[in-house]
Amino acid sequence: MDDIKIVEMYLKREEEAIKLTSDKYGARLKKLAYTIVNDIQTAQECENDTYLQAWKLIPPNEPRDYFYPFLARIIRHISLNCCREKSALKRSAYICELSDEMQECLPAAQNVEETINEMLLGEAINGFISTLNEEKRNIFLRRYWFMDSIEEISNRYEISKSKVKTILYRIRKQFRRFLEKEDYMI
Repeated sequence: MDDIKIVEMYLKREEEAIKLTSDKYGARLKKLAYTIVNDIQTAQECENDTYLQAWKLIPPNEPRDYFYPFLARIIRHISLNCCREKSALKRSAYICELSDEMQECLPAAQNVEETINEMLLGEAINGFISTLNEEKRNIFLRRYWFMDSIEEISNRYEISKSKVKTILYRIRKQFRRFLEKEDYMI
């Protein structure tokens, strides 16, 4: 069943929508959660929480054209919160590694005004990502959104690990210049 029909079922409050969502996207969502929490049972809990959250958010949202990204964003936030709550040290170390890679690019929020500007920063990030060619955009998103390892990205796109590292390094450098040009303090 296509996403538009599934979202329509959510809007009509038909519980069958949850089962259809699970059938269509369950494995992908669980894998995304597992990448973050590194525990299959916790990943399953995150998946179930995602369906509940989707139920609560549709309506007012109507993600007909972006249903999987809508779900992916929900499960990513749930998984990150779960990871923080359970202090999964091994996984937290990996998330810290990814954060360190991006820390040289992103400005840190220091006060309420900076927090308000986060929305503008999000728009700037989206603008930067849209300037990348498809290969670079996919590698960037696989690393920093889906939290794939260098090895996973290398295998997925059939390129060497060193090429992945080089591409990511150059994108981060380009990203830093882009943010400086947009007047974001680093």
